[in-house]
Amino acid sequence: MTRTQKQSDRDENPTENPAESTAKPGGRGAASAVQSVDRAVSVLEILARHGEAGVTEIADELDVHKSTAFRLLGVLENRGLVAQAKDRGKYYLGAGVLRLAGAAAVRLDVSQEGVPVCRELADELGETVNIAVLDDDAAVNIMQARGTASVTAQNWLGRRTPLHATSSGKVLFAHMPPTLREGLLARPLHRFTERTVTVASMLRGELDTVVQQGYAITVEELEIGLAAAASPIRSHDGKVIASLSVSGPVYRLSQERLPEVAKRTEEAAAELSRRMGYGF
Repeated sequence: MTRTQKQSDRDENPTENPAESTAKPGGRGAASAVQSVDRAVSVLEILARHGEAGVTEIADELDVHKSTAFRLLGVLENRGLVAQAKDRGKYYLGAGVLRLAGAAAVRLDVSQEGVPVCRELADELGETVNIAVLDDDAAVNIMQARGTASVTAQNWLGRRTPLHATSSGKVLFAHMPPTLREGLLARPLHRFTERTVTVASMLRGELDTVVQQGYAITVEELEIGLAAAASPIRSHDGKVIASLSVSGPVYRLSQERLPEVAKRTEEAAAELSRRMGYGF
């Protein structure tokens, strides 16, 4: 049997199809799934280099049968990552790639632009300042600055935190598209402390208030002894792309001090929004 025949038989074997693989940990299915992902990424890289390419060209570069290349292109096309020029039969990178690249660029830009703003605020207030972005059903902290009083505070950088129990999360939650927001409100709301809001109708009211007043405040909703305030960061088109928060222990961020901290958080978020092009 020739190499081409072996490749063809392997490609046409249903057990090698990534869509049908059981992908058992450590088993043949898992290896096949990893190989399929690697090939799919290679397809995107080929199209990035050449601008466009046909099934035969892609199959040759991947050293696979045309049926395998066609299946990979079909999956990528369904996800909007590639598109086909109907008149020429060739494929090129789709709008989905731009969407992913844009999301990555936004995270990078807001993180870089936020460094001086967050450091200044952290120095002024002495507390921990974070920038968080939406990550599916959670908020993830992508930038952090610590003030002098928060030297021993825990590290929030890279952590995913619940939307309903954090100030940053509530800001991002509040500014979601209505259908997405309601979908998340329909899910069970986990209780972290006695102060965590777990009733959807109550949380909905809080989120509406966040939109109206421009900031969110949480006191011991995620952890006992922790308080925070957050405000939205907007892009040039007014869309909320991140949140800026100040957090610290309740004995420093007291009920008397929190309103002033929230005001400064709102001002800092507005400054960062201007740096991102909002208001011009």
